[in-house]
Amino acid sequence: MRLLLLPSLCLWAFGALAQQQVKITDPSALDKGYALHKSKDGVASLKTSGLTAEQQDVVLKYAEDSYWPEGIRNDSARTANAPYIQNYASYRVCTFSEDSVKRSVLMVPAQANIHMPEAMRPLADFYIVVPEMALEEVVATQPRPTISRGPRWKNNREAKIIKPDDLYATYDLGSDTVGLDALAKRGMSQAEIDAVVFRSHERNWPDGIDSFDERYPRIADFKKYKCYVGARWDDKLLLIVPVEKNKKMPILMRPYVDLYFIYATSAVEVKEKKK
Repeated sequence: MRLLLLPSLCLWAFGALAQQQVKITDPSALDKGYALHKSKDGVASLKTSGLTAEQQDVVLKYAEDSYWPEGIRNDSARTANAPYIQNYASYRVCTFSEDSVKRSVLMVPAQANIHMPEAMRPLADFYIVVPEMALEEVVATQPRPTISRGPRWKNNREAKIIKPDDLYATYDLGSDTVGLDALAKRGMSQAEIDAVVFRSHERNWPDGIDSFDERYPRIADFKKYKCYVGARWDDKLLLIVPVEKNKKMPILMRPYVDLYFIYATSAVEVKEKKK
């Protein structure tokens, strides 16, 4: 993997991320096998974009779909993961027109996409060519803090959700000093606490459960989540929902990074520790 990482980071170092961030609005736009190196207009656009010859070679090489994450490498994988494609953080490198279609070459940096589902998470920067009509520009926002994978869970007690409705889906854990203190007492670092605060709110959950309307038809399936106790305070429990243990959940409920649910204590059955 080192052979992938070293060359593909060149554009990151040379400021490609100063380009406009864009969002892919049409997952079908990721046409398999677009041969950027065979496109005269595409290659010419790279040459006039200010990139060095070495950087141009990196783009041409890592735009081949064989270097894409396995979750989007073929038609069946893209179909299965279509709901998540729009979540890629992508940056425009250059644009060109071909056959009256305006296209953009996009960089998908590994560092900016740790939030993606495991099979779609890039281990190295890669590049894609997408029609402009399938893109929309992202309005600049305040940068998010460095993303943490979250606290450890493997030595924690297992828990089972028995009353799925008793979920605090929009709870503002960041303003709960007692809750934050409970996380700190469990040995969580500040980066881990930040991750829990961010990913314990519904807006940062998978597409199928990130609002009441989406979640309600699926709420009974919350009993199927494999969870671990992260912390306890007042009448609340923080549950860790690891990616590793929930790969068989329905795709729209499947975590792409470890998730966190805050539940009423009475809604959860905590299993005894194994001796």
